[in-house]
Amino acid sequence: MEYPTIGLVHIPVLAEEVLNYLQPQSGHIILDGTVGNGGHAMKIMEKIQPRGLLIGIDKDREILQVAKQTLSKTEGTFKLYHADYSEVDEVLHQAGVDKVNGVLLDLGASSVQFDQAERGFSFTKEGPLDMRMDRSASGTAQDLIRRLSERELETVLKKYGEERWSRRIARAVQREEREAGITSTRQLAAVVERVVPRGKSKIHPATRVFQALRIAVNKELESLEVFLGKIHNYMMTGARIVIISFHSLEDRIVKKKFIERANQEVFKILTKKPVTPCDAEMEKNVRCRSAKLRAAERS
Repeated sequence: MEYPTIGLVHIPVLAEEVLNYLQPQSGHIILDGTVGNGGHAMKIMEKIQPRGLLIGIDKDREILQVAKQTLSKTEGTFKLYHADYSEVDEVLHQAGVDKVNGVLLDLGASSVQFDQAERGFSFTKEGPLDMRMDRSASGTAQDLIRRLSERELETVLKKYGEERWSRRIARAVQREEREAGITSTRQLAAVVERVVPRGKSKIHPATRVFQALRIAVNKELESLEVFLGKIHNYMMTGARIVIISFHSLEDRIVKKKFIERANQEVFKILTKKPVTPCDAEMEKNVRCRSAKLRAAERS
């Protein structure tokens, strides 16, 4: 199934801050490792023309078609690749590029993916338990639940969701799976709601569960670790890297790697503390409220 191009809305998070830290200029080669539907990329292309190149990567083959339509509205040059950003070396080789002037990652699932019920990312919409960013890959969230033991599921929820009630949830989920089979987003959310004390928290009790399963299905943290382990090799001196994360697990990995590279005199850290959205942006786009931006420069 392809994404509809009418009514498709994705507001790029921290867009001005991205440009301020990335500093794209005419003639630059910029890598957008999570191009999505092209929101950030289009703003970057406006800055790097007329002689620049935007290289866009995304695991979601369908949304790349939307990005192509979005970026085709500009005068600039771009190349798009269906891949995981951890495969950056292979992508740059295909693009005929040795090093870039700037790198952007906007981590996590996009608003577009959350809004597509059939993708299974959101517990607010009835859909299959899929959660794959790349639907040509094997292994859905439903497959994961069926494959994991109760103890293994507990570990996933604790590790990737930092879920306080991981043991209780894992037990309830596996019981439901054995008795009825869990096939939909709302069915899973209902199981979680039944066993997690609601308390005073404004966060839905299934939020961390869905986060954990999505991260596990897409191997998101593993991809980030691999990418950060080698991206400096493909950055020119003075090139900048900007990474937007949406939960503490991602941010912790980025912070640690930036500090490690700074100690090796490979990076100069540009953000002592993560940059977060202002109140005005959060009012316009509630989904950006947890965003944290970190930036560094290649020494």
